[in-house]
Amino acid sequence: MVNYKEAIAKILSESIDAMSYDEILTLVEHPKNPEMGDYAFPCFKLAKAFRKAPNVIAEELVATLGTVELFSKIEAIAGFLNFTVDAEQFAKNVVEEVVKLGDAYGASNVGEGKKTIIEYSSVNIAKPFHMGHIRSTMIGESLHRIYKFLGYDTVAVNHLGDYGTQFGKLIVAYKLWGDKDVIDADPIPELLKIYVKFHQEAETNPALEDEARAWFTKLENGDAEATELWTLFKDMSLKVFNRVYGKLGVTFDSYAGESFYSDKMPAIIQELRDKKLVEKSEGAEIVNLEPYGLIPALITKKDGSSLYLTRDLAAAKYRKEHYNFDKNIYVVGSAQKLHFQQWIKIVELMGYDWYKDCIHVEFGMVALEYGALSTRKGNVAFLEDVLDKAVEKTLEIINEKNPNLENKEVVASQIGVGAVVFQELYTSRTKDYSFVLDKTLSFEGETGPYVQYTHARACSVLRKVGDSTEVTADYSVLSDEASKAVVRTLSKFGEVVLLAHKNYEPHTVARYAVELAQSFNRFYHDNPILVDDEAVKSARVALVKSVEIVLKNALYLVCLQAPEQM
Repeated sequence: MVNYKEAIAKILSESIDAMSYDEILTLVEHPKNPEMGDYAFPCFKLAKAFRKAPNVIAEELVATLGTVELFSKIEAIAGFLNFTVDAEQFAKNVVEEVVKLGDAYGASNVGEGKKTIIEYSSVNIAKPFHMGHIRSTMIGESLHRIYKFLGYDTVAVNHLGDYGTQFGKLIVAYKLWGDKDVIDADPIPELLKIYVKFHQEAETNPALEDEARAWFTKLENGDAEATELWTLFKDMSLKVFNRVYGKLGVTFDSYAGESFYSDKMPAIIQELRDKKLVEKSEGAEIVNLEPYGLIPALITKKDGSSLYLTRDLAAAKYRKEHYNFDKNIYVVGSAQKLHFQQWIKIVELMGYDWYKDCIHVEFGMVALEYGALSTRKGNVAFLEDVLDKAVEKTLEIINEKNPNLENKEVVASQIGVGAVVFQELYTSRTKDYSFVLDKTLSFEGETGPYVQYTHARACSVLRKVGDSTEVTADYSVLSDEASKAVVRTLSKFGEVVLLAHKNYEPHTVARYAVELAQSFNRFYHDNPILVDDEAVKSARVALVKSVEIVLKNALYLVCLQAPEQM
């Protein structure tokens, strides 16, 4: 397919000495108003070099370029150079490229030969996998898919919270009040129950805290009983977590959590000492970061035990040595911003230039409409409960609107889970948002079910066409505004994926999916597809097929399935 942005950059670079080809290419954009053309180049940055007003520069460039075969019109509008592509040729190029590439349309090899680690989800063993975990889990999984789609060698890491003094407390609680059969039947709520009971009892019996510290010390020292119980808690938790991950379609390459780095921390602490980066402070060891505008970072406590920051230092160094990453991404909430600033600065002070390749992809909070959701423990909304409720309500909608749908339980799961995930990824990751189940499940508006329904509608058209004979498509019929809008949107998919990868923003793809669905539905409303004229039908069917392919690709990148019937 002709890359029109590159073609514009090439012809302009031959007439503009003040900018390189790459600089011009980054400025070529899509006008928000389709009447302004398909592509535009702003001339404002040339004003200083040319010593002329942008509108004058644009008019002179129009005269210089003259007629260009690829474009039906080049004109100067308000300081922009606007390019309009021949509608028939544009449609032919885009549609045939989409159909030819299929699942690979929008992909590229920009990440070829580059290793990227993405750490996400990172739930805590023996604690609830609650609704608040959905942000890290789904943003991370989407980025994982986007990076793989662009050719990166990616490693998905679930940095489990499986270490710390809380496990000493849990061991004590289990030995006092635990029932293995009861806990095994419903692990997380039961483990949480005895953990809460420990804290309640410790208020009147402080000796429990000492006992817990003693058990954690045993665990650190490899005591057989402590290790056996810790392994039991971990296995029970992962059984539940993996069930939830299965419903979400989330997978990991590594579950190396905090405990994995326990034997690697002494070397990191010693390295910090050897490089004279630590100093004593009230018996503890710190790295003073005040000269860099940060508060001091605690490396070891008074008793010599390590902290989460120490483990992150050890993990980062291990990953560099083990994977030799080009990029090390952490999908962790905004509340941990200072923590990441601290340890990444320490890596820099240690003399490792790869500190700049460690990236904190932060995100805001999700507020919950608790009244409409099933919860099993106080105000903790278990993510699995939310997903199950969404599937249940979706099945009710299907039974009301399309009771004879085949495999309706499977479809209800695809839509219900997809709705929850889409609502999460449709919001910019840096913003807080409120989750409202009924709004999320709507088949209208900017929702997952709306996009999935549009994909199913396209599949329905294609089923009706069946195995029609090959007919040369008359792409000139795709010159009406509705058809051109679909073609224009299809052409942008690759750019959208690259932008999402550059900004670590899956919502860019989610919003694109809605835009494509909306433009297709306008086209579907305005243009009869199964007409008698075979050449016209062939062109419109090819456009439908293109939309089906790209919607499926976009939905996959934001972790949704694409049902063929709804």
